[in-house]
Amino acid sequence: MRRDIFQAIADPTRRAIIALIAMQAMTPNAIADNFNTTRQAVSKHLRILTECDLVKQEQKGREIYYSLEIEKMKEIDRWLNQFRELWETRFNQLDHVLSTIKKQKK
Repeated sequence: MRRDIFQAIADPTRRAIIALIAMQAMTPNAIADNFNTTRQAVSKHLRILTECDLVKQEQKGREIYYSLEIEKMKEIDRWLNQFRELWETRFNQLDHVLSTIKKQKK
């Protein structure tokens, strides 16, 4: 089953995993050491993130390392950018209104 990236990042544990591996590639055991959960639970989260192409796996010897897939994160950022532009416009309008009110009170 192909999962949606927004469903994947909706879970706080998966967002925390993304934050962890953003700095450096890590093994599932190293990732699990950062959580108060089982290695199997972390593996399930990693599987979901992998299915969404948010993380990639690389075999190094006997270990599998997970790292962040930057291009997929850029896809999320592009989607969010449309709202960022809307918010900035509204904040600028609010600044203008507040400045006008402040000038009227003087």
